[in-house]
Amino acid sequence: MIPLSWYLILAAALFGIGLFGVLVRRNAVAILLGVELMLNAVNINLVAFWRYGDMATMAGQVFAIIVFAVAAAEVSVGLALVISVYRRRNTVIADELDMLKW
Repeated sequence: MIPLSWYLILAAALFGIGLFGVLVRRNAVAILLGVELMLNAVNINLVAFWRYGDMATMAGQVFAIIVFAVAAAEVSVGLALVISVYRRRNTVIADELDMLKW
């Protein structure tokens, strides 16, 4: 049986990689991928704590499914925004997206 700490270390590493991708990348699509990595790290934590906690309730799995649904909605809206910005500006570099500035 794999100990809980291994799952937590994996989730922390995945979250760290995702956070690094969000903070360092300039491409909007790569930033969205970093956010998805962070959400998957949260899902690993939810399911791991459910597995090693009270397995009588399905709370961990239900929350993981909700996170999957939110992630799917976030990706669809995010990619629609990126496509819209690309059509208007011909770039997806986050530093150059200053449409709200005067």
